[in-house]
Amino acid sequence: MLRIAYLGPEGTVSHESAAWFFAGEDVELIPFRVISDVFLATAHGKTDASVVPIENTIDGSVNAHMDFLVHEVDMPILAEWTYPSVQNLIGFSADQGGDDLSRIRRVISIPVAIAQCHTFLRTHLPEAEYEHVPSTAEGVRLVKERGDHGLAAIGTASAANMYGLDLLKKDIGEHQNNLTRFIIVGNKPIPLKPSPKCKTSIIVAQPEDYPGGLHQVLSAFAWRRINLSKIESRPTKKRLGSYYFYIDVEASMDSVLLPAAIAEIEAIGCRVRLMGSYPSYSYDIINSEVQD
Repeated sequence: MLRIAYLGPEGTVSHESAAWFFAGEDVELIPFRVISDVFLATAHGKTDASVVPIENTIDGSVNAHMDFLVHEVDMPILAEWTYPSVQNLIGFSADQGGDDLSRIRRVISIPVAIAQCHTFLRTHLPEAEYEHVPSTAEGVRLVKERGDHGLAAIGTASAANMYGLDLLKKDIGEHQNNLTRFIIVGNKPIPLKPSPKCKTSIIVAQPEDYPGGLHQVLSAFAWRRINLSKIESRPTKKRLGSYYFYIDVEASMDSVLLPAAIAEIEAIGCRVRLMGSYPSYSYDIINSEVQD
């Protein structure tokens, strides 16, 4: 049985995503409270792999998670997938507290979830106060524990079911295409479904004071017609103004062109670190395969 670490507690989007990705597999999903513990559980051999949210449609990269992957541990990316982040208003049902949402005095959730539901909250709960907690599932748990019909949480349907609460309003987010990109990292291969799409992630650090260096890096991919799905600069944490580039490439290291592009980049004096060459999965594609 595979032991998979994820950012808990149970009932978060990370938990839903990991359970969906490993559905039908012999795995044990193990929650950890903070992202450092998720990474370190696998780095120290307590789990076989770690599931980490790395990017969101609305909020972009999760910089703290990216930085820990780059600076604190040395584990390759084994796979990636996208999963919808559906936020719901959760509380006590109509027969327990009335159907009018004006009874809701306080909304409990993480700041990101509250921000993603701003239009709904402003329209339907303009007077409600906000209480921040470490996870959406913790907010749902607190609503249940306090038993106050004037409280509501923003969270997942699985969290509502887990704590015996109701979905007062479904899918209250501002954007219908709110997807979170997850990666799984680990020191040993794990069984994975086949995928027609592969990606490779690298880090490129340029020589100091090298005019036109980024242009030359990009040219190594451009003239080979290799597509980059993401390029982002992040501080090296060594000195002010020093950055590396995190690059996602839509190609596999098994191809001929990508290793040649990396060799060209290294030839101009750049340092390249391979973060992983791995299968990429789409939520829509896998779901359609399951339904077929």
